[in-house]
Amino acid sequence: MRRLRVGVIGCGAIAQIQHLPHLRELGDEFEIAGLCDLSPKLLATLGAEYGVPPERQFLDYRDLVRGDAEAVVVCLTGSHAAPSIAAAEAGKHVLVEKPMCTTVAEAEAMVAAAEKAGTLLMVAYMKRHDPAYRYAQARVREMADVRFIQVNHLHPDNSLHLAEFRVHRFDDVPADVRAATEAAHRRGIADALGYADPDQVPPGIARAYSTILGSMIHDIGNLHGLFGPPARVRSSEIWAEGRGISAVLEYPGEKRAVCTWVDLPELWEFRETLEVYGSRERVLATFPTGFARGLPSTVTLHGMDADRQPWRKELAWHDNPFLLELRAFRTCVIEGATVITDGRSAVHDVALVRDIVLAHLET
Repeated sequence: MRRLRVGVIGCGAIAQIQHLPHLRELGDEFEIAGLCDLSPKLLATLGAEYGVPPERQFLDYRDLVRGDAEAVVVCLTGSHAAPSIAAAEAGKHVLVEKPMCTTVAEAEAMVAAAEKAGTLLMVAYMKRHDPAYRYAQARVREMADVRFIQVNHLHPDNSLHLAEFRVHRFDDVPADVRAATEAAHRRGIADALGYADPDQVPPGIARAYSTILGSMIHDIGNLHGLFGPPARVRSSEIWAEGRGISAVLEYPGEKRAVCTWVDLPELWEFRETLEVYGSRERVLATFPTGFARGLPSTVTLHGMDADRQPWRKELAWHDNPFLLELRAFRTCVIEGATVITDGRSAVHDVALVRDIVLAHLET
């Protein structure tokens, strides 16, 4: 079996909890060809842990993509546009973690770079590879009608999830570098929403934009996989200084989706649900946090038999969607399989983040 040589750009929590352990676990299919991070101490620590020698540890992603990696996983802090574009221009295939970028302009530039280079740009919506999602997707497509969709995302503080894992952190990234990353993110939000100055963006609006882009984007991606992009945002509300977001999305065929994300920081009880209701059928899916390994995803089906008697069926899967996603990425690169979460489709998702916030601002 041919191994795919993969570099990892950004070695924070999601790389340490999911991507790097899976790349090592799938050692017959992947080789870690390089690590990139702004923290020298983190690079040295993870290099020793994963057998990546110093000459393959990079502080600058441009040095990594000039090497012999065939593909990269991009999961650094901030917009992923610049390293993804640089990787494509160097002929590398890209698996880019969400959020792929901050603005539609960045997303379109990423797609253009990959198309020009003839490389893959796959967006890491790992839940789209979850067997529970795939099963729910097939059942929704069999439904006679869809009348209502409900999405709830009840989110504890990430520190509660991360406490269950050993995540290496060091304080050797220069303060001016961290400040520049944050300033670029604020500038991107202002550009997306039409503000001339980032300081003009209300803090709650900036927080909500970041939350939709970084967390609620999973729900946006899941809905996209079921119904495509929505026709429009019917309404949107942002409250609690951006810690609560609710939007009503209109889809073709008179479908409506009510999507809510709420910050519930103190109690370790993550809940993400996707519920699709028809006149005779219901498909209800639940997903664990991305900072989890081994927790189940579930699907509950409700229906009526020929005698109009109701029935209920419950199923659960424990497969890790990050691992399945990596395998799908390799299959797309080596065997030419179709990318189900391609960059061009994800441009619509970044646009929807903007439109949800603008719908609130315009009310």
